[in-house]
Amino acid sequence: MSLHPAATPTLAIFCKVVDNFGDIGICWRLARQLRHEHGVAVTLWVDDLASFRRICPEVGTAAALQDVRGVTVRHWVSQDGSFEPEEVADIVIEFFGCDLPPGYIEAMARRTPRPVWLNYEGLTAEDWVEGCHRLPSMHPRLKLTKHFFFPGFNERTGGLLCERDLDARRQAFQADPAAQRAFLGRFGLTERELDARKLSLFCYPHAPVAELFGIWAQGGDSMACLVPEGVAADAVREFIGADPAPGATATRGALSVRVLPFVAQPDYDLLLWACDLNFVRGEDSWVRAQWAGRPFVWHIYPQDENLHHKKLRTFLARFAEDLPALGAFSLGWNGAQDVESWPQAWAALREEMPRIVERTSSWREEVLAHGDLATKLLDFARELGRAQENRI
Repeated sequence: MSLHPAATPTLAIFCKVVDNFGDIGICWRLARQLRHEHGVAVTLWVDDLASFRRICPEVGTAAALQDVRGVTVRHWVSQDGSFEPEEVADIVIEFFGCDLPPGYIEAMARRTPRPVWLNYEGLTAEDWVEGCHRLPSMHPRLKLTKHFFFPGFNERTGGLLCERDLDARRQAFQADPAAQRAFLGRFGLTERELDARKLSLFCYPHAPVAELFGIWAQGGDSMACLVPEGVAADAVREFIGADPAPGATATRGALSVRVLPFVAQPDYDLLLWACDLNFVRGEDSWVRAQWAGRPFVWHIYPQDENLHHKKLRTFLARFAEDLPALGAFSLGWNGAQDVESWPQAWAALREEMPRIVERTSSWREEVLAHGDLATKLLDFARELGRAQENRI
């Protein structure tokens, strides 16, 4: 099939779930946007349907093949199996360099025309990405070439995932206090919690959550911290004094902590939009926090030799250059530097929040001026497809 703009291509995404929800979260957003905004026929291969179901309740965990919101979902159970060339999509995406089934690669090499093969890499603000984005990598044995596709923050990268109507929906929701209260009321929030300063907390287990709980409980403002099930489990259990299951809640001093169930992605966006401050982790929730128009603190996925600290500092240098409190708090939250006083760090962050809100607005305009990821990915695939047709 041709990859000219007038054509409707087929596309396959192969995703191995490593970070519980982040990996499949990104792939699911990409698949939905390609299907519903660009009309692409998408097949999403996923090895962990149980994790997928936690962010998309329609997913059947026992189904080998199913249709979910117009996207074909296949359970990727092994690397075995043989495939025919006609089973191969026009565009094949391996997410984070996961190994495709050898039989599928063999079928790719026999297909005419050969598919566009992309390796979708992780998001970072580091400069080296700009030199690696779109680079080719030839297969050592077969007549196939894979190209690297890096998301990023400027015109020399692949951009970020962002649906066309996302900001309009956000603005309408944030301008409607009744809609926000109705949404949060679904989780059982009391009037006290609804009237309080609201925070969402999504972090890795080593975050210094207990320290913040103590500060918030002793503070002068009423705070409501909303935590997805399984997140910061030890600190939440100690605060609540019970198993941190969905619906569990307790109030100590000025702080209420409430455990929420994992929600579908559209509802997670609403949660970010409804809160005054969002703690996010990994990549998917980090990107969504950048679109939410609210202050956020990022907990980066840990790497060996603290390589993630360099990635964090690089992002902060771009986003928070004029926000010293956010930069210092974020580094401390990630263990990249010592924090002499968490109460002072929190007080400084609170004072800086209005300026952080202003920065999220200007940042959104800067990043989206270079185009959204789904559109840029398709444009690149079509460019590669035309080049391949010219060589035939």
